[in-house]
Amino acid sequence: MKLNIRLPLLSLLLMLLTNIAVAQNYQIERVEPLHWWVGMENPELQLMIYGDNIGSLTPKIDYEGVSIKRIQKVENDNYLFIYLNVAPGTKAGSFDIQLLDANNQPVLNYSYTLKEREENSAHRRGVNSSDVLYLVTPDRFANGNPDNDNVEGYADKKDRSDDYGRHGGDIQGIINHLEYIEEMGFTALWLNPVLENAMDESSYHGYATTDYYKVDPRFGSNRLYKKLSNEAEKRGIKLIMDMIMNHSGSNHWWMQDPPTSDWVHYPEEYQNTNHRRTTLHDPYASDIDKKQFTDGWFVKAMPDLNQDNPLLADYLIYNSLWWIEYAGLRGIRHDTHPYAGEEFMSEWTCRVMEEYPNFNIVGEEWGVNPLILAKWQRGSKMPTDFKSCLPSLMDFPLQVSLIESLVEEENWDSGFIDVYETLTFDYAYPAPNNLVIFPDNHDMDRFYRQVNNDFDLYKMGLTYVMTMRGIPQFYYGTELLMSNEKSHDHGEIREDFPGGWASDRSNAFTGEGLTDKQKEAKTFVKKLLNWRKDNPVIHNGQLMQYTPNHDGLYIYFRYNEQKTVMVIFNKNEKEMKIDTKRFYERLDGYRQGKDVITGNTYSLDNLVVPKRSAFVLELK
Repeated sequence: MKLNIRLPLLSLLLMLLTNIAVAQNYQIERVEPLHWWVGMENPELQLMIYGDNIGSLTPKIDYEGVSIKRIQKVENDNYLFIYLNVAPGTKAGSFDIQLLDANNQPVLNYSYTLKEREENSAHRRGVNSSDVLYLVTPDRFANGNPDNDNVEGYADKKDRSDDYGRHGGDIQGIINHLEYIEEMGFTALWLNPVLENAMDESSYHGYATTDYYKVDPRFGSNRLYKKLSNEAEKRGIKLIMDMIMNHSGSNHWWMQDPPTSDWVHYPEEYQNTNHRRTTLHDPYASDIDKKQFTDGWFVKAMPDLNQDNPLLADYLIYNSLWWIEYAGLRGIRHDTHPYAGEEFMSEWTCRVMEEYPNFNIVGEEWGVNPLILAKWQRGSKMPTDFKSCLPSLMDFPLQVSLIESLVEEENWDSGFIDVYETLTFDYAYPAPNNLVIFPDNHDMDRFYRQVNNDFDLYKMGLTYVMTMRGIPQFYYGTELLMSNEKSHDHGEIREDFPGGWASDRSNAFTGEGLTDKQKEAKTFVKKLLNWRKDNPVIHNGQLMQYTPNHDGLYIYFRYNEQKTVMVIFNKNEKEMKIDTKRFYERLDGYRQGKDVITGNTYSLDNLVVPKRSAFVLELK
């Protein structure tokens, strides 16, 4: 009797041990996206499951409204790609993804969650010409949590003495100073990338992603990033995420165990891109030049992703959608836009805009030819062999022309004529008012240096940016005359914002320790930005410019049915009297103009502009 009892118990024990042993051969390390939502426009969802021997298993799901469309196994047995259909009407909740072995026996379960979307999520309004963007390099703005300056497992430690090291700025520091950003008049916040950059050195800039679903712990956490978005929204500030589809970081976790042999270009032998973006549009370009541009690595620390692999293409697209939905984003600034190639850039932009038709994506095409940029903008009628759904671009041609107009001597073919003629190419853009205009950014010399540290030119240039068509963007510290002594030195350009660290001698947030000129600059920017915020005539009014007569003057008007604004620039070393008869088209019915900056009122019959200055006149 005792023997009969022990034998079944022994058999049961052996079965349990066998099952445990089988289960121990499998391990789920990652499921991405981390979760999803019901009610998305596209019911399809790609799941990437990663872990030991996962690829040999077969998934099974039993949840009403969710079905498996297809299973994609790859050459690396540690990956399994599942495409789900989340039918309209599916209820939010959690369900088990059951993984079965070759004998159809369950060996692993993973609980996956579908969440409810925020109300009107699909119809969120993206950044537009009523906004002004404030660009921040998070590591260099403010240290709100010194406890995360150094994190175990991350090699790149805090060292403020190293221009290319980490300085300790973080998301909490930005949250702490949202009031400053709001009071200055900025209505949108673009952060350089905040996702994990577990690189050995120079990781502060964020452009070498090592985990697409994780905020770098030295900046904070996913939850804190979402809090930043929520707190910014309360102040009327929209959050823009900096994304990179072209490349990851060389320390990305998948580089040690890629799903497929073609996950990145040139995995065995490094090949650098030639950076010749124009090859994509050159009718005479060779295939090898185009291939070297799109497939070559940006730098050695940034492997070039192969978006021709449909699994990787889908992975990147779903990741973008996940962050928009999770963090409540109002825009994406897309780094190195052309480098990922026309076909994928078409698919990525179109699928994002299908989900969020009122959203905005700003592409970085660092070219000085407006015709090249125009081909990328949604609705372009330029000759092209691809469809782009990209709503906006960084207006580099206008930025370059603005600097030239300010620093060059006035002549027939130099000076203000540069910026005038660049604007004439607006005919090529489907939506020039949706371009992002800027005096500088994180990749170029500070604006103050570009205008030779000339305060008058500085004010003229910023007046232009704040009154011209498009969406203005300021780099943090431009409002304080921040400059850089060493030309094109990125570490110095991305200098710490004064007052962001407790030990700082000056504090831009309070004004303590700033020079008189810095205070004047800050007040100037603040006044004009807050005026712009309340004036739709600048957001979407029409523009009329008058040809410069190489006399150091440049004049344009912004106008709608309710209001007309006259903007005048005088680069001369003497005051200039304006003959207003030339501008009868726009001045008819007006007799006076009130300067937005000084509050002074001027007669249009005797209009004299002080030397080296700009007027922004509200006409009456």
